[in-house]
Amino acid sequence: MATAKKTNQDSSPFSFTPYKAKKGEEYMNDPQKEHFRKILLNWKSELMQEVDRTVSHMRDDAANFPDPTDRATQESEFSLGLRTRDRERKLIRKIDESLDNLDSDDYGYCDTCGVDIGVQRLEARPTATLCIDCKTLDEIREKQTS
Repeated sequence: MATAKKTNQDSSPFSFTPYKAKKGEEYMNDPQKEHFRKILLNWKSELMQEVDRTVSHMRDDAANFPDPTDRATQESEFSLGLRTRDRERKLIRKIDESLDNLDSDDYGYCDTCGVDIGVQRLEARPTATLCIDCKTLDEIREKQTS
């Protein structure tokens, strides 16, 4: 009998059981809010661990290589790591905003038109602030102005 191999994806913030809405259930009720709070907090925790790993890696692996090529390679690696962490820092800010919106009962509603964003869309993109229609229009406008 074959056993399933555990991959790194199994511990990702997105390895969760999708929310199953009950018939007639109100949108963004307490169980749904708790579901998304867990997803957001898990995601934030993963990102914070990555930040810690990067800092440790940079501190532990920093060396003053006599060879300019080795030095340049290390600097390039560190630069790439810092850019990635900067993007993650911005994502952590979005996660915090989503958690604040959960607390103020604004989470899950489109910032533009106010309609429900939808549970499935939020599970795919927990920091989404626009419904699919408004996001599509936003992307069309962006393409036209670029």
